[in-house]
Amino acid sequence: MTATSVSRVAQPPHPPNRIPILGDVLGIDTVKPMQKTARMLAQLGPIYQRRILGLRLTFVGGADLAAEVNDDTTWQKAVARPLQMLRPIVADGLFTAHNDEPNWAKAHAILAPAFTQASMRSYHDTMRDVVDEMCASWDATTGDLDVAAEMTKLTLETIGRCGFGYRFDSYNRTELDPFIPAMNNALGYVQKQGVPVPGRALYDTVTGRARAHRNNIEHMFGVVDDVIAERQADPHDDPRDLLDLMLTTRDPETGDMLDAVNVRNQILTFLVAGHETSSSALAFALHLLAHHPAEVEKARAEVDILWADSPTVSFEQVAKLRSVRRILDETLRLWPTAPGYFREAKHDTVLGDRYPIRAGQMVMVVLQSIHTDPAVWGDDADEFRPDRFLPEQVRARPGHAYKPFGTGIRACIGRQFAYHEMILALATILHRYDVTIDTSIPLDVREQLTLKPEGVRMSVTRRRV
Repeated sequence: MTATSVSRVAQPPHPPNRIPILGDVLGIDTVKPMQKTARMLAQLGPIYQRRILGLRLTFVGGADLAAEVNDDTTWQKAVARPLQMLRPIVADGLFTAHNDEPNWAKAHAILAPAFTQASMRSYHDTMRDVVDEMCASWDATTGDLDVAAEMTKLTLETIGRCGFGYRFDSYNRTELDPFIPAMNNALGYVQKQGVPVPGRALYDTVTGRARAHRNNIEHMFGVVDDVIAERQADPHDDPRDLLDLMLTTRDPETGDMLDAVNVRNQILTFLVAGHETSSSALAFALHLLAHHPAEVEKARAEVDILWADSPTVSFEQVAKLRSVRRILDETLRLWPTAPGYFREAKHDTVLGDRYPIRAGQMVMVVLQSIHTDPAVWGDDADEFRPDRFLPEQVRARPGHAYKPFGTGIRACIGRQFAYHEMILALATILHRYDVTIDTSIPLDVREQLTLKPEGVRMSVTRRRV
């Protein structure tokens, strides 16, 4: 540390009305904590810190500071409180494993081949089948539709079938598969537990919410354990999906295989994280496009030309839908459905040449703030403009300013799966339907580990192409 930096060392700013002992408990938003955090960063600067009963929560919202936090020589992934609250469901799955837990490296090595281009090609027909089922359902609909619910059905069905050969039968039953409300209720409970409010644990115990949460987890475990047992009893000749890989592949480094409990953890991780982020991104995209009809026509022209002579959509065609990809990239910039990620310092350091950080101390990179930092994105950073992701603009922009799938070796392993699924779905919707959404209704964004638009409804009308 230089003499200059020593003279500038300071503690990050904090919210107003700090109380002795209790700290910054006033002003906590337990329903929409991440949106409140983004607003606080806009007021307090590129970094601020909230203290609650001695617990320090540091938030970073400036792209330059994020670049430092993304440096793997000084920082690493942290499994902070919200992820800790998820561990009773997914334990040491890919997303929630601690860096030193051996099952993370083992599972990552085993599952990496599942996301190569060759593997992605093998999922395409199943993804297309699910999209076709969605379209058949929409064609038979006479009323309006809940955008988020429709996108959730699509992505949950896709990951269930592509990953584990499990059908939720979202388009063939009048009531939801019981797994779905159990998962949604469990995630809602985890979301509330992620905000450290004094007395919440006692309240949940007295009211029975803690017991209901355990029951939801047990139901999820039972469903997934049955899927694993059925596959073990009737294995495929050749690996076809994620479950086959996990049951038949050895870690190339150690020769070990994943045990049944960890296979369950990975399945639940992909079901939870693999459908929530994609469904929310698609829902946000449809909402944003309703406000920007010129972008609809631009993307639709590309899709219509590419698919004009194709009875079915091929794997290769999806990669050529560059306007659709830019819409999704811009959507994830404005509304990163995974709203941030946690990092911890490997050793003592000074962030931004000013803010001292102790070894093991955590910070959260708040993506909604990073992705709209005017220093990188300009004065129109809050506007929806997909051409920001034209190749020349991407090359001119620092990579640390856009991280919707996380950073470093712990970044989302399934991002190419998500992109292929989302591009195929959104392009099909644009090609096949005119979508009408009431743009006069303010956007309400719900938080349940991910960000998701709530209450957005649409009507769909078949186009004549």
